[in-house]
Amino acid sequence: MLPLEGLRVIALEQAVAGPFCSRQLADLGADVIKVERPGEGDLARGYDGALDGVSAYFAWLNRGKRSVVLDLKSPQGVAALEGLLAGADVFVHNLLPGAVERLGFRWEDVRGRFPRLIWVSISGYGLSGSYAQKKAYDMLIQAEAGVISVTGSADEPAKVGISVADIASGLYAHSSILAALLKRGQTGLGDRIEISMFEALTEWMTPPIYSLIGQGRAPGRAGLRHNMIVPYGAYRCADGQVMFAVQNEREWVKFCADVLEQPDLASDERFVTNAQRLAWRSALETIIEAAFASLTRGEVSARLDQAGIASARVNSVQEVVDHPQLQDRQRWTQVQTPAGTIPALLPPHNIGSVSPRMGRVPALGEHTAEVLAELERAP
Repeated sequence: MLPLEGLRVIALEQAVAGPFCSRQLADLGADVIKVERPGEGDLARGYDGALDGVSAYFAWLNRGKRSVVLDLKSPQGVAALEGLLAGADVFVHNLLPGAVERLGFRWEDVRGRFPRLIWVSISGYGLSGSYAQKKAYDMLIQAEAGVISVTGSADEPAKVGISVADIASGLYAHSSILAALLKRGQTGLGDRIEISMFEALTEWMTPPIYSLIGQGRAPGRAGLRHNMIVPYGAYRCADGQVMFAVQNEREWVKFCADVLEQPDLASDERFVTNAQRLAWRSALETIIEAAFASLTRGEVSARLDQAGIASARVNSVQEVVDHPQLQDRQRWTQVQTPAGTIPALLPPHNIGSVSPRMGRVPALGEHTAEVLAELERAP
């Protein structure tokens, strides 16, 4: 039995944040009923056709769910949603600001009718404040939360290359739902969960914020180098780059002696603490790359491993697909889609006694008749 088996989730969702939250619940056994609009459905269905016509984002985010098409502009559609919520444990929604409220499903509207329901809003900026009605998408939240200001090279800012604001808010929604379920087990009552994408990312920005508060300056952009720890990042050698991280003073001493083969450098007054190394990073990084100039990546990596210094390759997407660790741990499996079978990575929950449910990616409205028939049979 999966941990969330028997839990029913109604997901009035689109794009990434809401679907990422509810897919975690589906993987762990919840019956997730995905409510989609007639015609186009979740807008993520149209992002691309990367997988024989199935969107890469949609395939990633929606396996194991049941797709139900409801016209929520009609009284019949709203009544059907009301009926679904009457038998639900969790209601996840991340439509545009005001949409759920206009339908009559604000927390204040439903808490009396469905006292055990856990009501989950995921929005750009939260449901109050001067930004509450502002549309929000991942890159825009990265900009507003300051992530772009600390990402990229010294010459040019960049966004994070994956949907980090959506993922952050989806994960906070997921963990909050689990906490609310535990609380409901004690009180018998549901609760209101309000997740803000902006607040999720500003929480993740706390180290740069604390640096500004404590030192009067925020960390600058450092490209493939860490902007608060030195040495940490990618450094040139004879045939490319090696990425590694020195995390403490013990490792710094080992790095100087065993990797650079310059043990006296560890006691150089410019470099004796991370704060000093950060202040003198240009001088230090010049020394490091001069020492690596005649060494291959393999030779530098061997020295790093011997010294116990953490290192990594800068992999391409193809190299990640082929990564030996994913093969060793048998992380690849398969799921069904309307276009056939596709590869999929097992979710990283890794609960010892649980095999996640890697359900089918649904076609638009595939389960409408089935779910509405269940609704008619409900007492």
